[in-house]
Amino acid sequence: MVSVRSVLTSFFAHKVEGMEPRIVELEQPIKIIGMAVETDTKRVYRDVSRLGKRFEKHKRGNEIPNKKQPWGFAAVSRDFDEKTRTFSYMMGDVVVNLEKVPAGLTGFEIPAGKYAVFPVRPKNRLGWGMAIVNVKEYAYTVWLPSSEYEPAGTIDDFEYHDERSTRKRNPEIDLYVAIRHKC
Repeated sequence: MVSVRSVLTSFFAHKVEGMEPRIVELEQPIKIIGMAVETDTKRVYRDVSRLGKRFEKHKRGNEIPNKKQPWGFAAVSRDFDEKTRTFSYMMGDVVVNLEKVPAGLTGFEIPAGKYAVFPVRPKNRLGWGMAIVNVKEYAYTVWLPSSEYEPAGTIDDFEYHDERSTRKRNPEIDLYVAIRHKC
């Protein structure tokens, strides 16, 4: 029996097939202040949703110091374990420095380095989860194995949200996959 998820994943993966990323060199680290959760590929949707609600609730009563202008938000995946399918996921506001990290939050530096940047464009703002999964699946299972690159081993990837992600029509973010030339 074919699952609805596998049909949808196949359908949406087909839509990103052949997408070529931009290769960029991130000259400076990106600093974020936010919250993290340990999750796995089965619980990630639920865990990220809860984490987002917890982070938004915290921000309603507490200011994030030194926020970058214009606004930016990043969601980082790192330390993926192929065997257990677990990883760390962190979301946070982009800041200019990590000198004042409020209690209850975590500071993190997305490392400088080489990244493959894939656009993520859901049909509407409700489709973020599936769109991100499909672009990640394409990046890691189709593009990366056939490219001259391999995972960098620093972080896995991060999503960068800015004013484009808040548009009602044609929302968009960038998925940065950390890479290095194959040995």
